[in-house]
Amino acid sequence: MVCNSCGSSIEAQPCPHCGAYNVLDKGFVRLVEFMGGDRAVVQAARVSVGQGLKTPEKDRRLINYLMKHEHGTPFEHAVFKFHVKTPIFVSREWFRHRIASYNEISQRYTEVKDEFYVPHALRKPTKGNKQASDFAPFPDEERLIGSIEEAYAKAYEVYRNLLREGVARELARIVLPLGIYTQFYWTVNARSLMNFLRLREAPDAQWEIRQYAKVILRIFKEKMPWTAEAWESLGRKRP
Repeated sequence: MVCNSCGSSIEAQPCPHCGAYNVLDKGFVRLVEFMGGDRAVVQAARVSVGQGLKTPEKDRRLINYLMKHEHGTPFEHAVFKFHVKTPIFVSREWFRHRIASYNEISQRYTEVKDEFYVPHALRKPTKGNKQASDFAPFPDEERLIGSIEEAYAKAYEVYRNLLREGVARELARIVLPLGIYTQFYWTVNARSLMNFLRLREAPDAQWEIRQYAKVILRIFKEKMPWTAEAWESLGRKRP
């Protein structure tokens, strides 16, 4: 296995060199920085009564209380910063979560790489839900996936030809499809992160973004085990 972030040869995830988790065929999620944690939530909550940390048992009970009674602002004092590589159609859904900070690679300033998402299998619409889909057999699936790859190759060829002819990058990029990969930094507090996970790790979310959400959920549980346990025990309600 090769790390999609740094290119190192790895046997398991996360990558021991850069800490990235591979997602989809060419994407990744990497935790860059983390500030706060469960105890930062406790400190933020108790400052209202002029107190701070107590025993682990009491601090954990407080987190459960905050979650149960929807006292959400203390959870905003734990912050995650991720480096993410996704197809553009996934980032479009991601950026709808606006209580966060984003910085994305610019196709105006950089020449776009020949990196496109190729699904390993195709899906059909879910009955009764126009936004959802399920994996289903296609008798000519190999040909259909091949047609996706052909469309990518043609679009990228046109893009490169436009650049060679002297067309500005900001205009040449208009021929590129939504399946091309982009990268961005995402800084988000734990409260907003839980809302992202509640929606994007749900069974009716698009399969591709769910794969990213699963990795982020794993990181969330590792960094904030008390908060994650309280959130899940209460049915992933929004704090």
